[in-house]
Amino acid sequence: MMIVHPTVKAALLRAGACEGTEAGRLRFPRELVAEALANAPKSIRLSDKTRALDMELPRTDGSFILRTGTGAHGYVNPRDASYYNMDLTAAGEIAAVANTLDKVGFIAHPCVHGVPEITADIHSYGRISANTHKHVWMQPYQENNVEYLMKIAAAAAGGEDALRGNPSTSVITCPFSPLEFKFVDTEVIIQAGHYGVPVHACSLPSAGGTGPLFPSAAALMAPAEVVGMVTMAHVLAPGTPVIATPLMFALDMPTGSALQSSVEAIQAASLSIQLVKQGFGLVARTYGSGADTPDSDHQSMADRAFLMQTGALAGADILGGVGQLECATVFCPVQAVLDKEMGTMMRRFTRPPQIDEASLNWQEMLNVSVGGHFLDSDHTVHGCRDKQVPEICPRVGRDDYEESGRRTAFNVARDHDLAAIDAAPEEGVLSADQRKEIATLAAAADKHIVEVYKGAVETI
Repeated sequence: MMIVHPTVKAALLRAGACEGTEAGRLRFPRELVAEALANAPKSIRLSDKTRALDMELPRTDGSFILRTGTGAHGYVNPRDASYYNMDLTAAGEIAAVANTLDKVGFIAHPCVHGVPEITADIHSYGRISANTHKHVWMQPYQENNVEYLMKIAAAAAGGEDALRGNPSTSVITCPFSPLEFKFVDTEVIIQAGHYGVPVHACSLPSAGGTGPLFPSAAALMAPAEVVGMVTMAHVLAPGTPVIATPLMFALDMPTGSALQSSVEAIQAASLSIQLVKQGFGLVARTYGSGADTPDSDHQSMADRAFLMQTGALAGADILGGVGQLECATVFCPVQAVLDKEMGTMMRRFTRPPQIDEASLNWQEMLNVSVGGHFLDSDHTVHGCRDKQVPEICPRVGRDDYEESGRRTAFNVARDHDLAAIDAAPEEGVLSADQRKEIATLAAAADKHIVEVYKGAVETI
């Protein structure tokens, strides 16, 4: 692994790592890696600010939780489907919608415009955190931002001790594939250990570009990067919960675009999740939603259905990408509601069906008369309410469909969005003191970090 953080490099050398074949590269001894994997927490709690929505992973039912799409710099307005650059108002709307989606366990912050580019993560994270009690996923954009983000997390949680006791945020660390760790990648691990928040050890290779071409090869490199981060967490912040996060892409050779929903990317993700879950016993997550199309269209639904089913069957504890389009660069609130509906169905699909005497109802099947039915059966009456009933996707006949003006799931989801946005408290969910502290931290970050870059970064 290429390590540039001097403190991290020194700590790894003391722990037994040795110089690699190139300057800056370190080789981790097998014994150290095995020790790190053995000591990595095999269960993780992601808290919310009120403790009402805490999540224990792995889930006892063996299924998954959902998280919203991340990093989007474009936004599809649910009112009229117009597209514009993501801003803080849109970020607040994402929180408002996600608050109403019960299968969405936590929320990621997007990339907002209208603020200094270098502190966009701080402004976006602050806006999301102020507008939800749910767990929030933190994504630092560079090393000077990490501590400001952690302080905002502490303010939103009610103080550093409250954050350490009940981590209402978690943070991503992500190498520059292949096998290179920027200063910020390792600084995140140090800060996460200090504040007691879980780390998402994320690998983002693009097969044929920053990763090897074939799915089997990409599914070796991504877990190798994940294992490197698990090892660094063990050395730098022992006991820090680490979530293995292979987010796999494939380079589209005709266009040069990265794809998240191609067959090759989905294969690589499935292989990677099975390796880190079954091979290493780690809590794991990958994409379970998202599409390579720029619109919430038929292709989008096909892409994300394939992606979610494969990720769920591979055993992922968290499926991300709810609401994202165009390979994670656009967020669509209407799509997010549809994704929640799909997640509900997928949770039920992955639940093993009952196979016992009561569920098989064998004796009644033997005794049914010619021309008989099971509609008035006690067995049917007692069990019929357990069936999964969609909240968004209509199940109507042609006459009702035509009478409704051909109203579809998209229309129902759009109405859900608008109601959620209208009902959200304008001032957010935190106290006035908490909001003031977050605003003060964001202003200090603008002054400090933009000054560090000496005006080189303009408002986007």
